Amino acid sequence: MKVLGIDFTSSPRRRKPLTCLHCTLDDGVLTAGELEEWASFDLLEHALRKPGPWIAGIDFPFGQSRRFIENIGWPGNWIDYATLAGSLGRAEFRATLKSYSAARPFGDKEHRRKTDVAASSISPQKLHGVPVGLMFFEGARRLVEAGVTIPGLQQGDPERIVVEAYPGALARQLISRTSYKNDSRRKQTQSQFETRHRLLALILDGDLERSHSIRVKAPRDLADDPTGDQLDALLCAIQAAWAWTMRSERYGAPEHIDPLEGWIADPSLREARDPAYSAGPSGASAASAGPGSGRLRWNVLRSAT
Repeated sequence: MKVLGIDFTSSPRRRKPLTCLHCTLDDGVLTAGELEEWASFDLLEHALRKPGPWIAGIDFPFGQSRRFIENIGWPGNWIDYATLAGSLGRAEFRATLKSYSAARPFGDKEHRRKTDVAASSISPQKLHGVPVGLMFFEGARRLVEAGVTIPGLQQGDPERIVVEAYPGALARQLISRTSYKNDSRRKQTQSQFETRHRLLALILDGDLERSHSIRVKAPRDLADDPTGDQLDALLCAIQAAWAWTMRSERYGAPEHIDPLEGWIADPSLREARDPAYSAGPSGASAASAGPGSGRLRWNVLRSAT
């Protein structure tokens, strides 16, 4: 199976491109191949439309929290609200998120999805620091337009499959929260270089075989990149490859997911014991979707506003 790991950015350019690692998965072995750097979204859009079969793991939040969607009054299915968000334009989208946060009390301005809570990742409304809100804005609408299949969110071409990846969730399993990268040259250190190489060595030495049921073959110079983008692309590919091995079990998704929010593909999150993934109150029902709605029949956990 062809596997793509794509490290995402909301503003691709020559100095900070989208990074795509082409891999193959064969008999439980993921082998890294060609590495591409895309300085524009045009190349991503082209890649998403290439005929399959392939599966890609892309590092950005595919959805917003149910709480945000319902409070702001956006459509109640992923395809429609991702399309609406994309139609606003970047400036209006940013203003919409800022206006929403400004009107809410301290400590309740930016909401996280259930999968964000389980993964210890930040809110997809975030516009500053790591601007994952803008990553959602730029990425989600392009997935809709490409017509790919996103398990649990969009039923598209069954031979072009995309799952949400999060390298941080995988890296923490091996090196805890030790820093291993930085985009700023002034903050790139020898310690981070050594940590990247230790992280990659753990992967290549088989530390993921038990959790992900995958062995990995990749060049060790992937860890040389001080931004960590190349190594993160490999981590995205590992998560996508694991999802492919779990395709008969909802691509590894938790039993109860919210089809508005989406989920991050990683076995540590599938088995999360966080209350966000509990069965919830009686009456939580399977999401039923008619033709063209873009939603699959999955169990839904609805959170209170």
